[in-house]
Amino acid sequence: MSDEPLNVLFLCTGNSARSIIAEAIMNREGRGRFRAFSAGSHPKREVNPHAISLLKSLNYKTDEFRSKSWDEFAQPGAPELDFVFTVCDDAAAEVCPIWPGQPMTAHWGMPDPAAASGSPAEIALAFADTYRMMSNRIGLFMSLPLASLDRLSLQRRLKEIGERREAAREA
Repeated sequence: MSDEPLNVLFLCTGNSARSIIAEAIMNREGRGRFRAFSAGSHPKREVNPHAISLLKSLNYKTDEFRSKSWDEFAQPGAPELDFVFTVCDDAAAEVCPIWPGQPMTAHWGMPDPAAASGSPAEIALAFADTYRMMSNRIGLFMSLPLASLDRLSLQRRLKEIGERREAAREA
């Protein structure tokens, strides 16, 4: 493996909550080993304000987050991707562009916190649960011995991470 960071793209249909949260976590926790991006097949016009609020409360810089199309990452000059993870079921079912670099792919679906309803505390809890689940999966991913796994073994491990079922927090 080179000293260059590995490029990771998180995909969700709207690119407004789950994929943004994943991008934030990976860029902070990856500490230069990984460079994360996020995008969507049908991006919203803005990042979900609850996602921004959560990330700010956890001391993330949020100024540069924007909801963007996955087309940006299939264009000439786009970063060559090493990994692409879909984090919502809709994006996993869509036909993705051809990504430069033939990245490893896996589906890491989880509930959409933007669909949460109820009190402000219940909505905040849905976003916090998404953060916790995504942080767990990213932690597992970053702990993999990437340099020593063959492509087939790595693909199996990525799939297993996505199939993890974290218990939802009791209200």
